Amino acid sequence: MAGLETRELECFLVLAEELHFGRAAERLYVSQSRVSQLLRSLEQRIGARLVHRTSRRVALTPLGERFLADLRPAYGALRAAVADARAAARGVTGTLRLGFQGTSDVRLLRAVAAFQEAHPGCVADLVEIPFADPFGAVRKGAVDAAVVLLPVEEPDLVLGPVFSLQQQTVAVSVRHPFAARASVTAAELAEVPLVEAAPPAPAYWRAAHAPGSTPGPRVTTLQEGLTLVAAGRAALLLCRPTAAHHRREDVVFVPVEGLPDSALGLVWHRDGETERVRAFAKEVAAIG
Repeated sequence: MAGLETRELECFLVLAEELHFGRAAERLYVSQSRVSQLLRSLEQRIGARLVHRTSRRVALTPLGERFLADLRPAYGALRAAVADARAAARGVTGTLRLGFQGTSDVRLLRAVAAFQEAHPGCVADLVEIPFADPFGAVRKGAVDAAVVLLPVEEPDLVLGPVFSLQQQTVAVSVRHPFAARASVTAAELAEVPLVEAAPPAPAYWRAAHAPGSTPGPRVTTLQEGLTLVAAGRAALLLCRPTAAHHRREDVVFVPVEGLPDSALGLVWHRDGETERVRAFAKEVAAIG
């Protein structure tokens, strides 16, 4: 195993998650041929195939499955060890880039204030991330961690503290029949078209935030969704803090009975956990 390249290991881990050379190449910011080259090099070092690939599908071999099970925690521990050493050398300093969707929840802002008070040498920058791409900024390294609406089922991401459980509300035009109601039920909501996040938001995440049975328009930003609501094209499901932040004269926000509470969670990349991220996660957990 002399001369083993960490890039080969990273390539294998991403390919094992995606099971698609094109998507793996996009995540690694390389060409598909480079992914194939890195995989071949790793397989030559090991002496056996790790991946079955045909024109229609990609699958791990039995050896590939065993190698993945052993490699994932070891690779994560290696990256964490390097991050810990760097953090220990300089303390929790530098910049922590935090993504958020919709609006900065008051609990998030309290956690940021507590974090900066505890670690004055580190600055927390807040960056809004697209409504339709809750996980992309973390994966691309544009932010160190992000506060996103649950659910989170991404194998390459860590879900940290969960907070801000809130009753859900539906945004409708002032002309909509729901506008005069004190509340609506989940069954009633299923009868109206709901704005849905466009890809690349995963299908399960899109379905959780547009659970109605009537198809609605897809949008990439929250403002697009609210504009369609105001125009009477569809309704939009929102958590209460986001609804409160986006009050406007042509839109009414009505509580929904019978849906699970919305919740926010702090997520970061499994291979990007640093002392800064862990320190901030502790502050988020402390606010409850």
